[in-house]
Amino acid sequence: MSTTATSTVASSQPRSRPRSHALLSDYVVLFKPRVSLMVIITAAAGFYLGSLASGISPFQFGLLKALFGIALVTTGSSALNQAVERGTDRRMPRTANRPMAQHRIGLAHGLLVGFLLVCGGSVYLTLATNPLTGLLTLLTAVSYIAIYTPLKRITTLNTFIGAFPGALPPLIGWTAARGIVEWPAAALFSILFLWQFPHFMAIGWLYRADYAHGGIRLASTQTPTREAARSTALQALFYALIIIPASLWPAWLRVTGAPYAVAAVILDAMYLAATIRFMKIMNCPDDPENRILARKLLHVSVIYLPLLLLAMTIDARGRLLF
Repeated sequence: MSTTATSTVASSQPRSRPRSHALLSDYVVLFKPRVSLMVIITAAAGFYLGSLASGISPFQFGLLKALFGIALVTTGSSALNQAVERGTDRRMPRTANRPMAQHRIGLAHGLLVGFLLVCGGSVYLTLATNPLTGLLTLLTAVSYIAIYTPLKRITTLNTFIGAFPGALPPLIGWTAARGIVEWPAAALFSILFLWQFPHFMAIGWLYRADYAHGGIRLASTQTPTREAARSTALQALFYALIIIPASLWPAWLRVTGAPYAVAAVILDAMYLAATIRFMKIMNCPDDPENRILARKLLHVSVIYLPLLLLAMTIDARGRLLF
């Protein structure tokens, strides 16, 4: 083959990405940036409200340092989660291309990165904020990885149990600012705890075929299908109802005032309406249109939480908590 022909053939071959670029892309997937961003947003809200309770500017009180440490632990937890679930991820189409499932990042590599980030972030938070915040953040990571993740293949109660570590970021943000757990922090925890259920019921129904194939035990993967639809819909409705008084708890504690309460009621009504529409999955569980209902509830849930926290932080300006 001539040199010209060889060059033509070579140029027609797809160019592989440099290893450094490929590894960077794999790290992005490993660290679940969208999940990590939601954790940081909720923790930031808790820190902001806690700093107002102390009468100190959040930036003077170390907001960026606290969020940096929380981000380290969150990304490390995501890496360890994918290390534990690499076999399960390989069986589900939506996660099959994750770097540890495809061996692009080895087990030892993923574990090392995860442990360094979790331990390093917890130690950093202990030194940069206070020991309680470092301990709570470490316990969140441990319960998420060592308790919730294994339970996903054992019992449908994993959703309830997993909601506890999932609801801790705003409480951790509060303790980073205040150094203690107080009633306003408990209110933030309860809101995030309850918010997760309609959110995850929508995700569970949207991807129930994937989860069933991967052996994940959820309300949506129960058999028969009609029972799965009933359990999923009723749980979503129950928590969409009881989040209403929980969302008004900050106003009752005088963390916020009437403007926040009005905004909360409007957002609660929006979340509840989407959940009621989602309940139509019980009529005909196998209807492909149910995926649209699940996706709409998922979108509303993703809008609801940031707007609620935004209303809370705006209306808390200049207010005395106690």
